[in-house]
Amino acid sequence: MTLAGLLLAVPAEAAGISGDALSLGWALPFLGMLLSIALLPLIAGHLWHHHYGKIAAGWAALLVLPLAVAFGPEAAAAEVWHVLLLEYLPFIALLLALYTAGGGVLLRGRLVGTPATNTALLAVGTVVASVMGTTGAAMVLIRPLIRANAFRRRKTHSFVFFIFLVANIGGSLTPLGDPPLYLGFLRGVAFFWTTTHLFAEFLFCVVLLLAVYWLIDSIAWAREKPVPPPAGGRDPLRIEGWANVALIGAIVVVVLAQGVWQPGEVVILGQAIGIERIAGMAAFIAIALASVALTPASLREANGFAWGAILEVAKLFAAIFVTMAPVLAILKAGGAGAAAGLVALTSDAAGQPVPWVYFWLSGALSSFLDNAPTYLVFFNLAGGDPLRLMGEGALILAAISCGAVFMGANSYIGNAPNFMVKAIVEEQGVRMPSFFGYCAWALVFLVPLFILVTFVFF
Repeated sequence: MTLAGLLLAVPAEAAGISGDALSLGWALPFLGMLLSIALLPLIAGHLWHHHYGKIAAGWAALLVLPLAVAFGPEAAAAEVWHVLLLEYLPFIALLLALYTAGGGVLLRGRLVGTPATNTALLAVGTVVASVMGTTGAAMVLIRPLIRANAFRRRKTHSFVFFIFLVANIGGSLTPLGDPPLYLGFLRGVAFFWTTTHLFAEFLFCVVLLLAVYWLIDSIAWAREKPVPPPAGGRDPLRIEGWANVALIGAIVVVVLAQGVWQPGEVVILGQAIGIERIAGMAAFIAIALASVALTPASLREANGFAWGAILEVAKLFAAIFVTMAPVLAILKAGGAGAAAGLVALTSDAAGQPVPWVYFWLSGALSSFLDNAPTYLVFFNLAGGDPLRLMGEGALILAAISCGAVFMGANSYIGNAPNFMVKAIVEEQGVRMPSFFGYCAWALVFLVPLFILVTFVFF
């Protein structure tokens, strides 16, 4: 999930509970959480918007309490603490730093949301995402896109394609772009392996999506015939908030450093955690505080910055992380777990791995689960040897990588910046598709694209 998942070095697995001891029934709280996000805003919007945090906590409790009964209070507590310490707290600390610093970068100047301008913004964001990560690129560029299209009535499609490209597919060229690739890097995959081996798939998807987007936006422009605001003199494009640009660079450095500097572990309330992760969380919080201190309130106001989006993500993803832990544990159990039937699909009758199955299974699960541990599950199913996977198994590794990164765009919760973009856009008064509505967009535009990717590459 985003750059935030770069901090994860292990799958999200129950700390004291083996995945082969869990039935698929333990996935029900996670399913309930997903359905709440999807349905309650539509059928009980007032209730959801005022109490979504309580509802999310309720689904987490419906997992933890039965775990305590079935496996004992200590095992349940260890499960929750494992998820919070090793996954959620690093995730939200990094997300907070990127959100705060990204919200302090203001692109001034006259940007008019014509089809050409919008397509150019999406293209730039897609390229930048592999350098500063999908979350960083999304947080820096979503507000300029919103302002550029403020005068238009038909603009929802621009933000949907922004999620497709900038928040997901754009992160596929380096380990900095998206967490699964960083985890592969930590496991021994060469830094530029993804650049050379995923570039064709990346270019194929980006060119087709940008072309489709330009066509849709051109049709919308022609039908709407919008009147751009008056020019008001020359107003060249320029960046304000360079201190925050530097802070985003510092975030990238801290993330990379955690893959290099690993001085050992400490134990906190019975859970071992790498010292580099503790230092990383402290650094991210310090960067967020520095951004607040260094950014004038007028700049954030001009950028339309508010704290509501990050608060919503923090509450919902806390419950998502807890409730999806048993699902990931079951997957990691492989043939010994309740998902053995799915695992068996990855090999043919002769025992040889099937690339397109790896692409679709890693992708389909990454659409709703954390794509970082999902990537590791299939990385290990494919043998887990980076040298072999980069060589004779290159097609399998490419399939796993593309599935985990590309298909995070299939739902709002497939990747953290998806939900953040939705929340930021809605804060500005723009209506975004519902959960199922967004999935319908993905079904229409992404699934056919991924079928093409399957036939062309896998």
